[in-house]
Amino acid sequence: MDINFNKNEDFNKLLVSDLRKRFAKVKLGGGQKRIDKHHEKGKMTARERVDYLLDNKTKSIEIGAFAGDEMYKEHGGCPSGGVVVKIGYVKGKQCIVVANDATVKAGAWFPITGKKNLRAQEISIENKIPIIYLVDSAGVYLPMQDEIFPDKEHFGRIFRNNAIMSSMGITQISAVMGSCVAGGAYLPIMSDEAIIVDKTGSIFLAGSYLVKAAIGESIDNETLGGATTHCEISGVTDYKALDDKDALDKIKRYCR
Repeated sequence: MDINFNKNEDFNKLLVSDLRKRFAKVKLGGGQKRIDKHHEKGKMTARERVDYLLDNKTKSIEIGAFAGDEMYKEHGGCPSGGVVVKIGYVKGKQCIVVANDATVKAGAWFPITGKKNLRAQEISIENKIPIIYLVDSAGVYLPMQDEIFPDKEHFGRIFRNNAIMSSMGITQISAVMGSCVAGGAYLPIMSDEAIIVDKTGSIFLAGSYLVKAAIGESIDNETLGGATTHCEISGVTDYKALDDKDALDKIKRYCR
């Protein structure tokens, strides 16, 4: 059989080129405008946070970069499943890092987001490597909430995995770097170490508007579930960070 290797090589180059273009688009998450708004708030993007945390991004591998690709178009899409997952080294220690991308629907959880998070936990369990959660999420994407939480392989299993990893002695570290709402608020509580960024991070089951609607009480989000509340009163978080980089630097110290 006569094979035209040059033709095959050209075809492979086209495939690689197309993949790189698609990946460049995926890396923008919710788009440049939302990235710019993120920066205006003094926050780093999910990918910036992960790259800053890892010793050397060239020695890391991303998991599921194309998860959510071409899915949920009627909802505006969900690039990378709304979460960045990488395996790399933090202060020489191999870890898996899971970072919500708040430029994608404010980091809300789609069904594929839950599956990707569960896969990250499975990798941690199977290989007994520490897992680091960089939390910045508005919680479950409400228009699809019936497809996210209740089943065996759905969002709720994440907390079962938290408990299993704890029993196995697998280190779990959380940094709340933005919103941490509703079901997702359990995750940092179940971690070994929990950090929250002052004036940026917040943890509560429902925000101030829902509190007002439900019980008629007026309260601001910072008082309801900000860094001071959780570090000094509730004890939900262990450490307060000044900003994103300070939170990531604290994680680096824990991983030594």
